[in-house]
Amino acid sequence: MELSAWVIVIILAGVTIVVGGVLFFRLHAFLALLAGAICVGVLTPTQQIEETALRKNKFKILEVTPDNQKIVIEIEKAGMLQPGMLLMIMGGEQPGFPLIPIAETEVARVTSEFTKDSQRMIIADLKVRDDSASREIRLDDFAITPANYKAAIKAGQQSVGERVAAGFGSTCAKIGILIALAAIIGMCLLESGAAERIVRSAINFVGEKLAPVAFMASGFLLAIPVFFDTVFYLLIPLGKAMRFRTGKNYLLYVLAIVTGGTMAHSLVPPTPGPLFVAEQLGVDIATMIMGGMIVGSIAAIFGLAYATLINKHCELPFRDSADVTQADLERLSNSQLEDLPSLWLSLAPILLPVIMIAGSTLLKFKSISDQISPEVQDLIMTLGNKNIALGIAAVIALATLVRQKKSSLGELSESIQASLSTGGVIILITAAGGAFGGVLQQTGVSFLIESLPDVSPLMLVTLAFLITTAIRTAQGSSTVAMITTVGILGGIAESATLGFHPVYLALAIGCGSKPLSWMNDSGFWVIGKMSGMTEGETLKFITPMTALMGVVGFIVVLLGVSFFPMA
Repeated sequence: MELSAWVIVIILAGVTIVVGGVLFFRLHAFLALLAGAICVGVLTPTQQIEETALRKNKFKILEVTPDNQKIVIEIEKAGMLQPGMLLMIMGGEQPGFPLIPIAETEVARVTSEFTKDSQRMIIADLKVRDDSASREIRLDDFAITPANYKAAIKAGQQSVGERVAAGFGSTCAKIGILIALAAIIGMCLLESGAAERIVRSAINFVGEKLAPVAFMASGFLLAIPVFFDTVFYLLIPLGKAMRFRTGKNYLLYVLAIVTGGTMAHSLVPPTPGPLFVAEQLGVDIATMIMGGMIVGSIAAIFGLAYATLINKHCELPFRDSADVTQADLERLSNSQLEDLPSLWLSLAPILLPVIMIAGSTLLKFKSISDQISPEVQDLIMTLGNKNIALGIAAVIALATLVRQKKSSLGELSESIQASLSTGGVIILITAAGGAFGGVLQQTGVSFLIESLPDVSPLMLVTLAFLITTAIRTAQGSSTVAMITTVGILGGIAESATLGFHPVYLALAIGCGSKPLSWMNDSGFWVIGKMSGMTEGETLKFITPMTALMGVVGFIVVLLGVSFFPMA
């Protein structure tokens, strides 16, 4: 069997174990992803692991002189090579056989030029050492540093357990602290009443007629640090209280809550799904937040338009549920804003880290950094670190909870422990997803996708959207679908031939996690049971709306790739 065909078999085996484990054997997502990672690790040949590691760090050969003594290579970033450095030329005697060193070279000089499409390209002239070449150097060979060559050989010698553990650990290092802090912030927003204050203030600001807009905006904002299920638990009693007050539009209130919350859940960090995807694709968290908010807001507005239209032609009966009694609704509708934290204090844990992270990102632009002293730059970069920014937000959220509830240290400790228990489960799932993605990329799947004929940018983002949609529909969890898809496609984001900013790939994956919500999705049951919908009503109202929002978001991504690629 050809190596490319075997790679496809390995990927299908891994994805089947993950999807089948969740769907048929009811395995926890952590166990399913871990089992898939071990399966892929066992099936991947050592030769393929080494070749993938070598190609990941390669320098492309642009020219070879007829005498085989001088070559020109392409470098992605200035400063990667300096004159006098040694490189190895790698190549295979024929396709399907292991890559071997075929020559030693020395960097003679490093220059830069502009290519035909005005993209800046760094190039280097290499001088081949006398009598070191075992054959003529070809354009399909490549150069690599000796250090990267040794690292690739070492990677191939690692056991399956070591490779799985390495992917697990590196993912924890990237996002573990963020998820834990986000869980604490979410708990504090709920228990202190800050989340309710945000919603109530939004409704008071826009008025009862525009209450659906307030529910959509509040749901979107709260779902950034708080998981979607929790956001719905929080907002649905407020939606019921609004129905109790107005006597109509209950379906519209329910759908409006879903529109904002579900889009932020899949597109805006530090929610685990988009956070993981952004890290795997090398997308700056500030860029992912901005892109997610733009695409998610547009999709949510279309979702709200759908909800408004369907509300005119259909009616959802207001049914009693065990979680909210009639007395609770009366109390909620008559509660006073004065009993809740101030609006600015309620918003601070959400908005402050976004501002701090965005500030550090802006310093990457030379025109801005040149106007700021080095000391201030250091301070902004420190505070703008994603872990520090969310840490400060968590301290503010905890202080708000203590101030509002007058909680003792024991009660505060119990609340934090409960939130970290939830966050810990999410960390395990995403870290297992990192292990799964890591071993998937060692199969060389990214190079296989790159080698497909005529793979345009639009085709790549479409492929990302469709793969995520298929996995989401099959096993139900949007987070698992995103984790699995980025494991398959993650390597292509490192390619210089991608043709667009990898944030679009991340956003396409996020949008693909929206279709189709049905009985195998936990969110489907949360929405249905909490709102009083039957299974048929949930399928009729929720499933089409989330699918519509996913498609609209995907169209926005396609437009961005076409007209604003940011390559």
